[in-house]
Amino acid sequence: MFVRFTNIINSLQSLNKCYTNSEMVRKILRCLLKSWMPKVTAIEEAKDLNTLPLEELLGSLMTHEMTIKNHEDDEEQDKKKKKVIAFKYSTTDSSEEDSDDEMALITRRFKKYLAKKKFG
Repeated sequence: MFVRFTNIINSLQSLNKCYTNSEMVRKILRCLLKSWMPKVTAIEEAKDLNTLPLEELLGSLMTHEMTIKNHEDDEEQDKKKKKVIAFKYSTTDSSEEDSDDEMALITRRFKKYLAKKKFG
Protein backbone atom coordinates (compact mmCIF):
# COMPACT_ATOMS: atom_id res chain seq x y z
CA MET A 1 0.00 0.00 0.00
CA PHE A 2 2.80 2.35 0.92
CA VAL A 3 4.62 1.79 -2.39
CA ARG A 4 1.48 2.59 -4.38
CA PHE A 5 0.84 5.65 -2.24
CA THR A 6 4.41 6.87 -2.77
CA ASN A 7 4.11 6.35 -6.54
CA ILE A 8 0.92 8.41 -6.64
CA ILE A 9 2.45 11.18 -4.52
CA ASN A 10 5.55 11.28 -6.74
CA SER A 11 3.41 11.46 -9.88
CA LEU A 12 1.40 14.32 -8.40
CA GLN A 13 4.59 16.16 -7.47
CA SER A 14 5.75 15.94 -11.07
CA LEU A 15 2.45 17.66 -11.95
CA ASN A 16 3.20 20.42 -9.40
CA LYS A 17 0.66 19.18 -6.86
CA CYS A 18 2.49 18.83 -3.54
CA TYR A 19 1.12 17.62 -0.21
CA THR A 20 2.54 18.32 3.22
CA ASN A 21 3.69 15.48 5.42
CA SER A 22 0.69 16.06 7.70
CA GLU A 23 -1.75 15.75 4.77
CA MET A 24 -0.12 12.51 3.60
CA VAL A 25 -0.28 11.01 7.09
CA ARG A 26 -3.96 11.90 7.37
CA LYS A 27 -4.72 10.47 3.91
CA ILE A 28 -3.12 7.13 4.80
CA LEU A 29 -4.98 6.92 8.10
CA ARG A 30 -8.24 7.79 6.37
CA CYS A 31 -7.91 5.05 3.72
CA LEU A 32 -7.33 2.15 6.15
CA LEU A 33 -9.98 -0.54 6.57
CA LYS A 34 -12.50 -0.55 9.44
CA SER A 35 -10.59 -3.35 11.14
CA TRP A 36 -7.71 -0.88 11.59
CA MET A 37 -9.87 1.81 13.25
CA PRO A 38 -8.71 1.03 16.82
CA LYS A 39 -5.08 1.46 15.72
CA VAL A 40 -5.92 4.65 13.80
CA THR A 41 -7.62 6.07 16.88
CA ALA A 42 -4.65 5.14 19.06
CA ILE A 43 -2.21 6.85 16.67
CA GLU A 44 -4.37 9.97 16.45
CA GLU A 45 -4.62 10.25 20.22
CA ALA A 46 -1.03 9.35 21.08
CA LYS A 47 0.87 11.28 18.43
CA ASP A 48 0.76 14.73 16.93
CA LEU A 49 -0.27 14.17 13.31
CA ASN A 50 1.20 17.54 12.29
CA THR A 51 4.72 16.45 13.24
CA LEU A 52 4.47 12.67 12.73
CA PRO A 53 6.90 11.59 9.98
CA LEU A 54 5.45 9.38 7.25
CA GLU A 55 8.15 6.76 7.88
CA GLU A 56 7.24 6.52 11.57
CA LEU A 57 3.59 6.01 10.65
CA LEU A 58 4.59 3.28 8.23
CA GLY A 59 6.69 1.58 10.91
CA SER A 60 3.86 1.72 13.40
CA LEU A 61 1.38 0.24 10.92
CA MET A 62 3.79 -2.51 9.87
CA THR A 63 4.44 -3.42 13.51
CA HIS A 64 0.71 -3.63 14.16
CA GLU A 65 0.23 -5.79 11.06
CA MET A 66 2.97 -8.22 12.17
CA THR A 67 1.43 -8.42 15.65
CA ILE A 68 -1.97 -9.30 14.18
CA LYS A 69 -0.37 -11.94 11.96
CA ASN A 70 1.48 -13.47 14.93
CA HIS A 71 -1.77 -13.64 16.93
CA GLU A 72 -3.54 -15.34 14.02
CA ASP A 73 -0.70 -17.86 13.68
CA ASP A 74 -0.84 -18.58 17.42
CA GLU A 75 -4.60 -19.14 17.24
CA GLU A 76 -4.16 -21.57 14.33
CA GLN A 77 -1.55 -23.51 16.28
CA ASP A 78 -3.84 -23.62 19.32
CA LYS A 79 -6.65 -25.02 17.17
CA LYS A 80 -4.35 -27.72 15.84
CA LYS A 81 -3.27 -28.60 19.37
CA LYS A 82 -6.86 -28.88 20.55
CA LYS A 83 -7.59 -31.55 17.92
CA VAL A 84 -5.19 -34.00 19.59
CA ILE A 85 -7.03 -36.57 21.67
CA ALA A 86 -5.38 -38.52 24.45
CA PHE A 87 -6.87 -41.47 26.28
CA LYS A 88 -6.04 -42.34 29.85
CA TYR A 89 -5.19 -45.89 30.78
CA SER A 90 -6.98 -47.27 33.76
CA THR A 91 -6.12 -50.45 35.64
CA THR A 92 -9.54 -50.85 37.27
CA ASP A 93 -12.00 -53.36 35.94
CA SER A 94 -14.32 -51.72 33.41
CA SER A 95 -17.31 -53.81 34.51
CA GLU A 96 -17.11 -52.23 37.97
CA GLU A 97 -17.06 -48.74 36.45
CA ASP A 98 -20.03 -49.57 34.22
CA SER A 99 -22.06 -50.82 37.15
CA ASP A 100 -21.14 -47.71 39.18
CA ASP A 101 -22.22 -45.48 36.28
CA GLU A 102 -25.48 -47.37 35.93
CA MET A 103 -26.15 -47.10 39.64
CA ALA A 104 -25.49 -43.34 39.57
CA LEU A 105 -27.85 -42.94 36.61
CA ILE A 106 -30.60 -44.95 38.32
CA THR A 107 -30.16 -42.92 41.51
CA ARG A 108 -30.43 -39.61 39.64
CA ARG A 109 -33.57 -40.74 37.80
CA PHE A 110 -35.15 -41.94 41.02
CA LYS A 111 -34.44 -38.58 42.71
CA LYS A 112 -36.04 -36.75 39.77
CA TYR A 113 -39.05 -39.05 39.96
CA LEU A 114 -39.47 -38.38 43.67
CA ALA A 115 -39.12 -34.65 43.14
CA LYS A 116 -41.85 -34.70 40.49
CA LYS A 117 -44.13 -36.80 42.69
CA LYS A 118 -43.59 -34.48 45.62
CA PHE A 119 -44.48 -31.32 43.64
CA GLY A 120 -47.00 -33.00 41.34
